[in-house]
Amino acid sequence: MIDIRLRKRRGEFALDVAFHLAGPGVVALFGRSGCGKTTIIDLIAGLLAPDDGSVHLDEAVLYDARRAINVAAERRRIGYVFQDSRLFPHMNVLRNLRYGEERTPGEQHVGFDEVIALLGLTHLLRRRPHELSGGERQRVALGRALLSHPRLLLLDEPLASLDLARREELLPYLERLRDRLSIPIVYVSHQFEEVLRLATHVVLLQGGAVVAQGDVVSVSLTPELRAIVGSEALGAVLEGDIEAVDATSGLARLRVGRGTLNVQADGLAVGRRLRVQLLARDLILAVQPPRGLSVRNCLEGKILRMTPEEAGAELVEIDVGGATVMAKVTANASTELALAVGRHVWVLVKSVALRGHVYPATAMRHATAGPEVASASRRVAREVGAWNP
Repeated sequence: MIDIRLRKRRGEFALDVAFHLAGPGVVALFGRSGCGKTTIIDLIAGLLAPDDGSVHLDEAVLYDARRAINVAAERRRIGYVFQDSRLFPHMNVLRNLRYGEERTPGEQHVGFDEVIALLGLTHLLRRRPHELSGGERQRVALGRALLSHPRLLLLDEPLASLDLARREELLPYLERLRDRLSIPIVYVSHQFEEVLRLATHVVLLQGGAVVAQGDVVSVSLTPELRAIVGSEALGAVLEGDIEAVDATSGLARLRVGRGTLNVQADGLAVGRRLRVQLLARDLILAVQPPRGLSVRNCLEGKILRMTPEEAGAELVEIDVGGATVMAKVTANASTELALAVGRHVWVLVKSVALRGHVYPATAMRHATAGPEVASASRRVAREVGAWNP
């Protein structure tokens, strides 16, 4: 459980925020640069002193202005991963990892073998930081933070310094941490793609204040997110379960509301839960059942609301049976089709709307390293002379 209520003034900037996470998961702090994201996690970590508020982590009170409680940063048991990895250049990967372990003797919530397995570090243990790629350095930084056995992980835009390829390389490891460990994470980002993949709870920030918060699905529909990401990146987020997989076509049938979507399976099995973003700019509306089209994804629903947009466009929200999608249409098209709240419509989903935006939803389960990985990490560690059984 995380419960945060913080106030801080720095010059002309005033921060006043509150958010709560009931259990394990990822709280994503999302907003434009300068909205206060990094200030918040520095306050949580104890690197900055708040003016007022409280920081509660499970049963521990780390800060409470009214009760005059302010636990020192080094005693908060919080792991912090910065944009740059900040590894010790004179130590190899193994010694960097051991440094995290040595900071908290006696606290063993996650083992060395499990961290090595989760982050795929076995083959890197002998290397020095300058011999690693940017993504590898960030994985080692994550491992070092985990081996300090934190009650909470703070990740300050850990992918910001990486190119797209390295970002895609690191994201699956972050998903593993989210799904397999019971450590809550506060994740700072200004890339909604990362939030979409990782978050269980989203806090939207603007000018030092929380303008919206909730699960990814509900936040994706808010005007506040629209104002941050712009109309081109706007899209409803849906979650659904795979009902069937066609081995011939490589497509999976995903249940969404009362309808289904065909998405690329990529080795996913029946029963797996997926998170899908459907971009508003890529959806097409029809007022009659479509026939004779190459588009294979079609959802049936009713219009919930219509909102005027810039440049003669309208944003149409459609209930497709318990789930909501958004389509952007021109004002002319809206008039010609006589679109109105309550009107029955069919939503055509082009494949481009799904590509790159279909992700496994949160699993939240705990797993341990397999025996083959544990054996390999012990072997390499013994060879470099730093294993302490």
